[in-house]
Amino acid sequence: MSTLLLRLAAPLQSYGGESKYDVRMTGKEPTKSAMVGLLAAARGRKREEPLEDLSRLRFGVRVDQEGTLIRDLHTARTEKTAYLTTRYYLSDAVFLAGFESGDEDFLATLDTALHHPVYPLFLGRRACPPTLPLSLGIRPLPLEEALRNEPWLAAKFRQGKCDPMLRIMMDSPDMSRGRAHDYPISFSSRCRQITFRGVQTGEYVNKSHDPMADQE
Repeated sequence: MSTLLLRLAAPLQSYGGESKYDVRMTGKEPTKSAMVGLLAAARGRKREEPLEDLSRLRFGVRVDQEGTLIRDLHTARTEKTAYLTTRYYLSDAVFLAGFESGDEDFLATLDTALHHPVYPLFLGRRACPPTLPLSLGIRPLPLEEALRNEPWLAAKFRQGKCDPMLRIMMDSPDMSRGRAHDYPISFSSRCRQITFRGVQTGEYVNKSHDPMADQE
């Protein structure tokens, strides 16, 4: 197995999850539907095109820098009225995301697409373009090992003198361990379909941090 790693960082990110009506919430971590949408946009897929080859990739995310939740008020206007909508974002969050596959050639096509995207890329909402680098390349490792081995991506001024405890969420075939309603079946504007996926969550100490580097 090999894993394509992505660095997800931006001034603002937002992952809708269960958002409804005039209140647009965000989850604490990237959703699988948002990340599959990112890959689809990079490949130039239209909303009506199949997603199965992207959705079935095993997905995981590591929280390297917890974002700060902020609220933004928007005024929406029509010809007859105006009303307020509330939108929530994660400010200054950094995540390490991974997609695992036994087909490294397919991962290579995704890596190329992320470097040369057909459509604009964003982290959850159009107002949230990612900072670079986005793709960190392919690691010849299974998903969990790749997420655990990658150096800590938090900003240098955020890195303390202790080894950090990082949270990891990954796809799991066992829904009894946890589940998320963010597995995309179709992004079609006529029949958008999202279903549940199993999720396993854990924490570990990232030993890649060198506390002496802070003294340089």
